Amino acid sequence: MYDPKSLKAEEFISHEEILETLEYAEKNKNNEELIDQIIEKARTLKGLTHREASVLLACENPEKLQQVYDLAEQIKKDFYGNRIVMFAPLYLSNYCVNGCTYCPYHMKNKHIARKKLTQEEVKREVIALQDMGHKRLAIEAGEDPVNNPLEYILECIRTIYSIKHKNGEIRRVNVNIAATTVENYRKLKEAGIGTYILFQETYHKESYEELHPTGPKHDYAYHTEAMDRAMEGGIDDVGLGVLFGLERYKYEFAGLLMHAEHLEAVHGVGPHTISVPRIKAADDIDPSKFTNGINDEVFAKLCALIRVSVPYTGMIVSTRESQKVREKVIRLGVSQVSGGSRTSVGGYEEEERPTDTEQFDVSDQRSLDEVVRWLMELGYIPSFCTACYREGRTGDRFMSLLKSGQIHNCCQPNALMTLKEYLMDYASEETVKIGEALIDAELNRIPKENVRLICEDHLKKIEEGIRDFRF
Repeated sequence: MYDPKSLKAEEFISHEEILETLEYAEKNKNNEELIDQIIEKARTLKGLTHREASVLLACENPEKLQQVYDLAEQIKKDFYGNRIVMFAPLYLSNYCVNGCTYCPYHMKNKHIARKKLTQEEVKREVIALQDMGHKRLAIEAGEDPVNNPLEYILECIRTIYSIKHKNGEIRRVNVNIAATTVENYRKLKEAGIGTYILFQETYHKESYEELHPTGPKHDYAYHTEAMDRAMEGGIDDVGLGVLFGLERYKYEFAGLLMHAEHLEAVHGVGPHTISVPRIKAADDIDPSKFTNGINDEVFAKLCALIRVSVPYTGMIVSTRESQKVREKVIRLGVSQVSGGSRTSVGGYEEEERPTDTEQFDVSDQRSLDEVVRWLMELGYIPSFCTACYREGRTGDRFMSLLKSGQIHNCCQPNALMTLKEYLMDYASEETVKIGEALIDAELNRIPKENVRLICEDHLKKIEEGIRDFRF
């Protein structure tokens, strides 16, 4: 039985409800009256149900879809402005006891080099990331209770936060590790993490169990119910995601929105972020073996529909995607991108990009400086801001600010000040020139005059060498 308030995975992600939803969507994909009603509801910025959104996903009418794309672009501007948050992944260990068939870290892969960073190596990786200009990391590790116990993850977090190199520091550590216990989530919260991220991979239980034949990740319910345990443990910023290409995308889309509805129904706040990775080639992994891959057009449609369905949620696209694809989906709703990423353990310290331990092929291999400059040339503000997390604006407090529109009085100046830090400390001469002009133009977009004047003063102090101002 479908029940969004249930704490049982098979009830808040109901297989029968998804099948009925897909049947309903297919039946109504040409129902223009209904489609118009759904689009009008989306314009109220209150989001869509999984069933309403699935009707739009099934719709193939170019005129109606263009309305959806235009609306997604407008919602993105209304809530996130032209700011794009920057981050980088940091791989701590590729030891893993699971048998995931789509990941090169699976236990049976005997020809991938296994590596786990020591604390000294963590320090060197973090310094390399700081020297690029990063302030926000997402740490990644395989599931291995012997090699990667939670104590190791916590020690790495302490090391990351402790490193102050030149003007660099990591101000927010998001964590993408395997599902764990309420007690362990409390420990992660106490360690000062930002968002806890866990990709579902697929919401189709039968497929999930086939794709995860061995290891603790095989337990569908334990994995799917992880976000409830995380919130019980005090983590109120959680990030969802599926790996598109493992199952039929319409099924995954409905499941993803049902998960967001469940978090809202039970905890009063939906996901802080939704990620949209697509399966990519990697050591021992051939994506062509997975027959549910989606093309760029469908991918863009999914991104736009996530934006109109959960308008207040941040959307993340990594360097799995090419520059061309990222440019398209940023306009349609994506609010966070990685830059200069390396998906191998110890990859940042090495001058040449290592490929022998990569978790997936990186399509966008530009440096952080090139990505920052590209975003600014497109009219976006690359933001290295971590202020909301450090000021306690998380969970429902963050969402209330976002929904009221007051977030612009924080985010706009914070974005400009952290961009100014980047320009002063790390940017190339060409990037500095473009960035300074952008900051001058964007200052006028700060809604409140007193906030703008304070921001201008802080920008001058950043030029004098002072760092880390925030609203």
